[in-house]
Amino acid sequence: MAYSPPGQTRERVYRFVRDRLLAAAPPTVREVQEAMGFAAVESARKHLDALVAEGRLAKAAGRARGYSMPRGPAPTRVQVVPVLGRVQAGDLQAATEDPDGFVAVEAGRDVGEGGLFALRVQGDSMTGAAILDGDLVVVRQQATARSGDVVVALVGDEATVKTLRLKGRRAELHPANGRYRPIVPAPGELRLLGKVIEVRRSLAP
Repeated sequence: MAYSPPGQTRERVYRFVRDRLLAAAPPTVREVQEAMGFAAVESARKHLDALVAEGRLAKAAGRARGYSMPRGPAPTRVQVVPVLGRVQAGDLQAATEDPDGFVAVEAGRDVGEGGLFALRVQGDSMTGAAILDGDLVVVRQQATARSGDVVVALVGDEATVKTLRLKGRRAELHPANGRYRPIVPAPGELRLLGKVIEVRRSLAP
């Protein structure tokens, strides 16, 4: 299948499923995979899960042909953001990309030119900024930020979430926990991935 942007591909998936539902022939995930030309069934499943998260489709648990059109009032418009992996809030460690589904955020907010992504936080260096181990941070992708912004940054090939402090031409990454020291990258070593715009936390065990 020729490459197309994720949003266009998802729209094609939606139209295929909608047309099948209108014809009273709900498809299975594998039928969606075959119709879209995906190499793996998991690609079809992720697009379908995203459409359910957006409120454009409904899914009955435990049924192979369990997709349907949603009923009731029109849902609030949302967009789905990929959870790309984990980011350290503590000592630096190698950046990890471990795709882990999607998270829904309200549509219409400022997503910048690069869009949004989400990361799972590991570590306790940002507890003073109310960012805890296990939290999910929603990040607006951008290469610059203001002093005082909470950012996701790469120092070399290691990722971290910290507060950016600009001191003249020098950029520092400050923790929000007295147990940790600021990180002062060498010139050319720092690359900003984006600004944290939202923190999500589950209270379930």
